[in-house]
Amino acid sequence: MEYIETPTSSQGNILCCTCGIPIPPNPANMCVSCLRTQVDISDGIPKQVTVHFCKQCERYLQPPATWVQCALESRELLTLCLKKLKASMTKVRLIDAGFLWTEPHSKRIKMKLTIQKEVMNGAILQQVFVVEFVIQSQMCDDCHRVEAKDFWKAVVQVRQKTVHKKTFYYLEQLILKHRLHQNTLRIKEIHEGIDFYYGSKQHAQKMVDFLQCTVPCRSKASQRLISHDVHSNTYNYKSTFSVEIVPVCKDNVVCLPPRLAQSLGNMGQVCVCMRVTSTIHLIDPNTLQIAEVDGSTYWRNPFNSLCNPRQLEEFIVMDIDMIRDQKQKAGAGLRSNKHTLAEVWVQKTSEMDMGNQYHCRTFLGHLLNIGDLVLGFDFANANINDEFLNKMNPHHVPDVVLIKKSYDRNRRVKRRNWKLKEMEKDKEGMDTDDERQYQDFLEDLEEDEALRKNINIFRDSSKIPVESDTDDEGAPRISLMEMLEDLSLNDATGGEGADMMTD
Repeated sequence: MEYIETPTSSQGNILCCTCGIPIPPNPANMCVSCLRTQVDISDGIPKQVTVHFCKQCERYLQPPATWVQCALESRELLTLCLKKLKASMTKVRLIDAGFLWTEPHSKRIKMKLTIQKEVMNGAILQQVFVVEFVIQSQMCDDCHRVEAKDFWKAVVQVRQKTVHKKTFYYLEQLILKHRLHQNTLRIKEIHEGIDFYYGSKQHAQKMVDFLQCTVPCRSKASQRLISHDVHSNTYNYKSTFSVEIVPVCKDNVVCLPPRLAQSLGNMGQVCVCMRVTSTIHLIDPNTLQIAEVDGSTYWRNPFNSLCNPRQLEEFIVMDIDMIRDQKQKAGAGLRSNKHTLAEVWVQKTSEMDMGNQYHCRTFLGHLLNIGDLVLGFDFANANINDEFLNKMNPHHVPDVVLIKKSYDRNRRVKRRNWKLKEMEKDKEGMDTDDERQYQDFLEDLEEDEALRKNINIFRDSSKIPVESDTDDEGAPRISLMEMLEDLSLNDATGGEGADMMTD
């Protein structure tokens, strides 16, 4: 009997119906090479696509009207490019997608795609191909408005009726720190204030909310109808926000209303403004009593400044006597622990040959010594027209109110090894006194640690590094610990992995 060996269950090969080579069986009965010559599953998918890019803000257009920030070879850019191909890839399955390296300035983005598709009786074909995205420059709507400078939808008009601009310099640094100036179309500096122009009402409202939390102020809003479409019932308005900051600056002498002084803990009416942040910080030079007045309290009981920095005179300390353990009045408020109360006898440096001396109390006892120079306001020889000061008892009005110790300005400028950032502003009709006022603001930052806590101070690499916090004269300095490095990011690709270069 003959034994016949049965065949195994292994699958045999078939011949390709086109080229005749043996291949595993498949629904198309064709090899992969022949199948690709017959069917192109990438047909209908564009191999070159245009992507719009704004040079000014470095954003890409995501249709229909959204501009997004994307770094080269980032996940966000990959998503944006795939959305460009989404409509043409509905009949295929995306397996993989990735970037191919291109020269950063070539304005070309190459992407390698892997797709699958069922062809010819259920056979699944996989194909890899490259799509080239051409970057075309196009200015976005926001940058158009910036370039036009007149195309704005809302304006924030910030005003302060004072001679000095210390509050505006402080406000400028806060705006820079919180980057609220990035959405502005234009910043215009005019007399008594600054105008911020915006392309949308929401950005302007955000600025107003920030100002109300930062400085004591009040605001009003109004809008003007520009156009009206009767068919679609749409209105086009231009909005105006008027923000008025309290007319009190640092180092101003003020006379409080009697009712307000009583509500602040029986404070003296003649006070000195130490600083202006979200509230007005006041100190009584006779008792060291301190108080804070917010915006709403000020507008209910308004008071004005009795002098401006130009009216301050230079005095020399002839004698000084510290006051210890002074008894407080009934109902008195908080007293300052950073200042020392003293009685001083001073004489004007301009009247050294006359021998006229003035006696007063001051809160600068911890800073002053005999022979020091100090800036103060001469009440005895000043002609002041103030509603509340005229009604005060003349015996309660001091002859001199000392404000701050005086140092050599030229030496302080030479030793200053730090700097501040500035906003780009259009200046019209500015005073020549701005540089002196700005130097006053820089000196205030050096003298007041609480004032500079909210400000970014950058180290000036062009100056000699600071070795100590005080100079030979004892003038206050800003330590290196409080300074930031001024960095500039230079990246040819405009994105992640950029090299940081220090100025």
